[in-house]
Amino acid sequence: MTSDKISSDKITSQNPWWILPTLYFAQGLPYILINSVSVIMYKNMGIGNAQIAFWTGLLNLPWVIKMLWGPIVDIYSTKRNWVLYTEIAMMFCLGAAAFSLQLPNFFFISLLIFTIGAFISATSDIATDGFYMLALTPEQQAFYAGIRSVFFRMAVIFGTGGLVILAGQLEENLNNVPLSWSITLIIGAVIFGIIFVYHRFILPFPESDAPNQKTEERDKIPFVTIVSSYFKQAKIPAILAFILLYRFGEAMLVKLSNPFLLDPASEGGLGLTTKQVGLVYGTFGVISLIVGGIIGGAIISKFGLKKTIFPLALALNLPDLFYVYMAYNQPPIELVYPLVSLEQFGYGLGFTAFMVYLMHVSKGEYKTSHYAISTGIMALGMMVPGMVSGFLQQSLSYPLFFVVVCFLTIPGMATIFFLPLPEEE
Repeated sequence: MTSDKISSDKITSQNPWWILPTLYFAQGLPYILINSVSVIMYKNMGIGNAQIAFWTGLLNLPWVIKMLWGPIVDIYSTKRNWVLYTEIAMMFCLGAAAFSLQLPNFFFISLLIFTIGAFISATSDIATDGFYMLALTPEQQAFYAGIRSVFFRMAVIFGTGGLVILAGQLEENLNNVPLSWSITLIIGAVIFGIIFVYHRFILPFPESDAPNQKTEERDKIPFVTIVSSYFKQAKIPAILAFILLYRFGEAMLVKLSNPFLLDPASEGGLGLTTKQVGLVYGTFGVISLIVGGIIGGAIISKFGLKKTIFPLALALNLPDLFYVYMAYNQPPIELVYPLVSLEQFGYGLGFTAFMVYLMHVSKGEYKTSHYAISTGIMALGMMVPGMVSGFLQQSLSYPLFFVVVCFLTIPGMATIFFLPLPEEE
């Protein structure tokens, strides 16, 4: 069958509202399950903060090194196929993780399965973001930058909110923590099966979604050429410093925020239940984050990235002071709700600016690979501080730990003044 015949038989474009919600929900769910929900799960199953932070922080590694196989996604098969393959693989991975929690050495086995899931999810990220850039026009990409983050965050709500609340309720009803979390992960697996079936029929076949080279030419393309083209950009040291440091403080806060909410007051925490954490952080907090993401996208669209990136960075980092206040004063839950919500709202504003900039520096023929490099470097900036955060918290206590977090936000904001921004080109 010729390419012309294929084009005539298959839908080459689709209304973004039909595909973006499920694409970015499917991108966000495994990420949040592996990196955040697992923290709550392991905490409730008796694992210590230092071990949790280190090993779940290490799970970020696939997102760091995904640039190494980003060119494979560019060169072999289509982005559409990669999306489908990774979704069905994630379904089986979550099912295996659910089973592993019933085993005596659950921590090691589940971590191994989550590691495999992290590689699958990182590959899915490459394919999904590449498909987004092929299926939408540049104008649509700018408009939907904040919108796609909304649906990613909807997955966060579902994961850290809905699934955590469900797990907490099951813990109370069944009085069996491992079984409660096994059921929760099985539900996640079923959802991926449903998304796979939906995408199998609804995703379009963009005309530009094809391997970048003919079969006989593939071996002639050295990966180093693709990667080096990214690192030859103007002001690349400033770009790399920005990507690495922009979320450095946040990386520590995010990894220990849920343990802080769960730990009893005698250990410096707020003593919330699993259900309360799912509500305060995973529901109200993420809703605020989504609103911030939408508003952030609108602000950037109206005023441009150059004028807004620093104010939005301030909105991301200043609310970290709320955690300093909560750690020192241990306020009632009625005050925790608005404080966490405001912090997450600011995060939504600042994170949208960050992602728009990553798309800006992902250029050229292999922009899918370039975007994978950017997000991989971003993941490194999240992984390293996340891994050491547990040890730091245990050494300093929660109040001083959050003070350190606030100071660590400063270097990332300072790099903004050295960046090449869109209006400079």
